Amino acid sequence: MATLKVNGTGNGRPSNIKHPSAPSLMMNSHFASVGEDAPQEAYEHGIQVIDEDKLFNENLFTYLNLQKVIPAGFNYHLISVFGSQSTGKSTLLNYLFGTQFGVMAEQERRQTTKGIWMSKNKREDSGRGMAENILVMDVEGTDGRERGEDQDFERKSALFALATSEVLIVNIWEHQVGLYQGANMGLLKTVFEVNLQLFVKDSKTIPRSLLFFVIRDHLGTTPLQNLQNTLVQDLAKLWSTISKPKGLENSRIEDYFDFAFVALPHKILQPEKFEAEVEKLSTRFREGYNDPKTSGLIDEADLPIFLPQYHRRIPADGFPTYAAGVWDQIVNNKDLDLPTQQELLAQFRCDEISREVLIAFDETITPLEDQQAADTRSGNPSIIPDLGSAMNFARSKIIKDFETSASRYHKGVYTRKRAELESKVDTRLKALFQKQLSAAHKSGVQAFSDGVSAAVKTGQKKGATYDFAHIVESEKKKALSKFEADAHAIAVEGAPWSTYKQELNLFQKDLDAVSSRLRKDEMRRLATRVERWVRSRLDESIGLEFNKIGTGRGGAGAPEHGERPATEKDLWDRIWAIFTETVDGAEKRFTDRAQSFDASPEEVDVGLWRLRRKSWGVLRAKIDEEVMEGNILLKLRENFEDKFRYDEQGVPRIWRPTDDIEGLYTRARESTVTLIPLLARFKLSKTSAPPPLDAWIGDPPASVSPADEDDLAPIGGVDEDEGKSLEEEMTVLSDTKQADLLVRFKKTADGVYVEAKRSAIGGMTQVPLYFYGLLLALGWNEIVAVLRNPIYFIFLILLGIGAYVTFTLNLWGPMARMANAASAQALEVGKERLREFLESSDAGRQAMAMSGQPGSTPRRQGRDEIPMDRLNGDGKKKLDDDDDLDDI
Repeated sequence: MATLKVNGTGNGRPSNIKHPSAPSLMMNSHFASVGEDAPQEAYEHGIQVIDEDKLFNENLFTYLNLQKVIPAGFNYHLISVFGSQSTGKSTLLNYLFGTQFGVMAEQERRQTTKGIWMSKNKREDSGRGMAENILVMDVEGTDGRERGEDQDFERKSALFALATSEVLIVNIWEHQVGLYQGANMGLLKTVFEVNLQLFVKDSKTIPRSLLFFVIRDHLGTTPLQNLQNTLVQDLAKLWSTISKPKGLENSRIEDYFDFAFVALPHKILQPEKFEAEVEKLSTRFREGYNDPKTSGLIDEADLPIFLPQYHRRIPADGFPTYAAGVWDQIVNNKDLDLPTQQELLAQFRCDEISREVLIAFDETITPLEDQQAADTRSGNPSIIPDLGSAMNFARSKIIKDFETSASRYHKGVYTRKRAELESKVDTRLKALFQKQLSAAHKSGVQAFSDGVSAAVKTGQKKGATYDFAHIVESEKKKALSKFEADAHAIAVEGAPWSTYKQELNLFQKDLDAVSSRLRKDEMRRLATRVERWVRSRLDESIGLEFNKIGTGRGGAGAPEHGERPATEKDLWDRIWAIFTETVDGAEKRFTDRAQSFDASPEEVDVGLWRLRRKSWGVLRAKIDEEVMEGNILLKLRENFEDKFRYDEQGVPRIWRPTDDIEGLYTRARESTVTLIPLLARFKLSKTSAPPPLDAWIGDPPASVSPADEDDLAPIGGVDEDEGKSLEEEMTVLSDTKQADLLVRFKKTADGVYVEAKRSAIGGMTQVPLYFYGLLLALGWNEIVAVLRNPIYFIFLILLGIGAYVTFTLNLWGPMARMANAASAQALEVGKERLREFLESSDAGRQAMAMSGQPGSTPRRQGRDEIPMDRLNGDGKKKLDDDDDLDDI
């Protein structure tokens, strides 16, 4: 059984080691075949481009992509080998390019290559300077016994190789040179003729190709130059005999082809020399340039093979489509004008031009996209200045540049590619446009919110009423005008997507939503201000009502029987009336102010409902403050003292031993003690029941949201789910608290009673009886003298009256202090007069000079002068502010 020879290392000679995936026959079964769902590993060796049944492989793009040829663009080269069957074509390719095409074993002579196979150069990294991305096509051999007289496939495959390849290697034996059939001249004649009819109009419409003749088993008997001349003469003669299209009758073969020749030693007889010459030949498969003035015949043995004029200028990603179109044209023999190929050429050139013009477009648009992306990542999208002009300029320029360079190609392809370019450009510009609109949308909403807030704050600072609805409407007009101006500035001329009506509608909806939110916030602030107003009114009025509890200074005294004064029995009625009147006034203020906000009736209802609940909380907090332990004890003591210390006319009592202190104490205490149960429950005197708080607050409006109830404290009897009744809500003092207050109050009242008793006892004066007899005996003469003298008698009466008044008004102390102050002031005035007298006489000045204190009178040490204006009401020295600070 024949074995498959493959190239192992790429540097050594191919060995007869069978490839793991190779079949028993010497076929390219280890390649990806036509119609085969091959694994990725199969593509590593190569691919069958066209099978023996003339089917084109649709997976060619996959193979080129896996071999990393697709990204190369124009940086690739295509070589085909052409020749008779069993002339060693596959072997030559394997030696030159390290490929793994199936070869024939020496023991058998049979067909090993069916169809057309392709493999990428495996030796491009071997350091030989070979070009990158060389694609090698192994074409089925001609004149094989397997096909016999059927020459259709070999003609079409040869024509395909000639039409697509830059270099067509013609592999012939030395002894075949000069033969017509042996050198495949008949086949070449047919290929040249069909090639002219199908693909050539003139010598300038297609690239040139290189016919590279490799003469095998050259023994050296006939020089290469002679063999070369023979082949050139045969080709020229063949060209003159083919049928040429109109206009090309006088064309020469040199107008379309260049020629190169190389001779290789015998592979079997001279293996080392063969390998050396093949190694030398492989170095010529590199890129280069030639002198256009030289002949098309390449004689130099070391010149590069790949010249620019041979390249088909088909990008690598378009080659599978191009090759499929060429094969389809060959197989079906369609219209000779080949519009498909013109379209392909136009397609690839337009794609290339499109990429070129996109570079300048990217230079303008990419920074703008990067700026938008950075703003988006930072969460603060901004409006880019002059974005509209930049987009219009970039769009018009790229369309104009593309039109200038690509409009000369196929009109249908140009039109389609222009539409594709516009679509690609518009996709990016539309993204910029939408993001700019989004930034304008966001900034406009923020500016609207800030503008309304600033206008409201300005109105609040001025202290005047402001129309919130008018502020919102004015700011909304400004925001819409600004948004439309920003959107119009970025409109792209000629772009159907450059419209902002939908975004404008969304912007208006967002402004309405923000307006609603701001109105709700303003309603909340209004409610807060009204609540503060209610709190300030209730703090003052409720405090005054509690201060009136039980006062007897109006002359009521401590009633022994009968009804309580109105200040006590109607306390809760007055508080409820004040509370409801205050809240009614607050509701009117709230309703009037809410109308300027353009608030809906539902929002007003919710605000009033919240106001009533909040106001009750304010009242309840004020009542709790008034009945705090310290406050309630103070009020009870004041109530007791008013009834105990003052009489029915409101005059303070002066306690005497004969007064009924115990009776007054008992009545005042019992009257005050009965106030504790009165203060313990909030209930009206008329109904002896709590006020109708639940009916007064009312049911929650239907439009109340959970957010409206979050900050509301539960109210007993109103919020059923709290489990607290209205009676419990109206309880101000618990039973335990009442008992504690009663005990503490009685202790305080007892202290007042003891103080009164001590005052009455302390007012009694006990004078011994013998003192009156002694006073009469010793002062009898004076008494008689006074009684006999009317002047003394009258003076005595006046003196007694003055002493009585002074005693009654308790003026003895102030009079004594005033006398001390007057005497001290008289002494000071005397000193000043003496000083003035001494200063006005010579003797006095001399005396003062002798005293050692010129201009001043000696003063006693340790005594300070205290003028009258420095004395206080008690006759003592007034303290300065500094003295007060020193005392602290």
